[in-house]
Amino acid sequence: MIDKIITIYIQKKTSLFHDQYLILLSESMMKKGKIPANQPINLKFGTKSIYVKVLPSKRTNALIINELLAKNLGLHHKSKLRVRYSSSTLTIGPFIGVLLSHRTKQSPSKPFGSNTVFCQELSDASKLQGAFICFFTPNDIHMDSNKIYGWTYYGGTWNKKSLPIPNAIYNRLSTRKQENKSSVQHFMKEVKSKHHAQIFNEKFLDKTEVYDALSKNINLQKYLPESYSLKNYSMLKMMCSKYHTVFLKPSQGSLGRGIIRVTRQSNGAYRCHFTNVNGSHSEKFSNLRKVYAKISGKLKTKRYQIQQGIPLIKVNQRPIDFRALVQKNLHGEWEITSIVGRIASNNHFVSNLARGGTLSSVKEALMKSNLPKHEVKNTIRRLHLSALKIAEGLEDQISNHFAELGVDLSIDVNGKVWMIEVNSKPSKNDNTSLNENKIRPSVKKIIQYARYLTFE
Repeated sequence: MIDKIITIYIQKKTSLFHDQYLILLSESMMKKGKIPANQPINLKFGTKSIYVKVLPSKRTNALIINELLAKNLGLHHKSKLRVRYSSSTLTIGPFIGVLLSHRTKQSPSKPFGSNTVFCQELSDASKLQGAFICFFTPNDIHMDSNKIYGWTYYGGTWNKKSLPIPNAIYNRLSTRKQENKSSVQHFMKEVKSKHHAQIFNEKFLDKTEVYDALSKNINLQKYLPESYSLKNYSMLKMMCSKYHTVFLKPSQGSLGRGIIRVTRQSNGAYRCHFTNVNGSHSEKFSNLRKVYAKISGKLKTKRYQIQQGIPLIKVNQRPIDFRALVQKNLHGEWEITSIVGRIASNNHFVSNLARGGTLSSVKEALMKSNLPKHEVKNTIRRLHLSALKIAEGLEDQISNHFAELGVDLSIDVNGKVWMIEVNSKPSKNDNTSLNENKIRPSVKKIIQYARYLTFE
């Protein structure tokens, strides 16, 4: 079996290349892989297979194909792709598709708006690993689900091509509304059943779903604050009598939107803090009935999770939490790629960067906090261990396919680790800033896992 990165050369039609189904491959590779000359074999790119005949070429580490075949497959001249030969099939790729929410027509150099730099970083990472990557939106899905109209970044420019269905599809849709569109759901179902494509991070996670799943694992229950789907006043009363502070969170919320903090005062009154676009505002209520009257309207339109408030460690009275990025690697195993500390801004009680939070290394955040200094090293170790266990536990309980998870954790004043939530579409700006000259480990790992799915 051969498995190496080669250069694809596209040859214009000549007397030799009158037949688009004839390809040339380095003679040494044909010998090593025992590939029969001038005999039909299967050429596979993405989920598309074509019968071709192979002739030997003196050019080293090269695959030379007719321009008509190259157009049919959507390949680029001089692109470097991994090639594998096994069981009469010559596979080139892997071919990865990234499903994004929208494309903008205003700027040809930034077709995916603020996501364009991330897409270029993915493209650079794929080239180094011999993978082919394209980017597409729900509007680029072909009706018959046999092909897509994808965008590739090659030679410093963006090109639109008709392409086969990729081997692996990375779902980066940013809204549940788009993900739940009938055309998108039909596409996902078809490419999995008909083309056997792999779709990872195939859906948004729901807070209630995550808590219910993890609570089934006795070893993970210690990380979970007491939490329920908020149904009525009795549940609010029970939780508020049990805890000084509770949080109400939209089950399908993100970026800290819509979170309500309810705190019991010493005189029996309650103060509620509401997140909004500009920060947060607070209101005081003389009793819990009035609190419920205030929020009951929201419960009619959204499902809320009520959660035990945790007395978090702080830096200068600002709460800290931690975002662990847990990803699958080249061997299909979960591992920690990064953990960062997130310190809430002065006018917020949530730490999301979208809410003005600031990033910090875990060690720096813990050293500045009110956690005893001798506990810092052990706390870092426990943060890593708990994030990994939570990702593995979630995969055991939820059947959908995930390859990266943002696991949000907190530390209470006694040093105990708690899970806040798990995000299946973690921000690409939360762990490190984008650096045009450096490919982040988190980006490399996406390509490596796609290789595992299709080539390993």
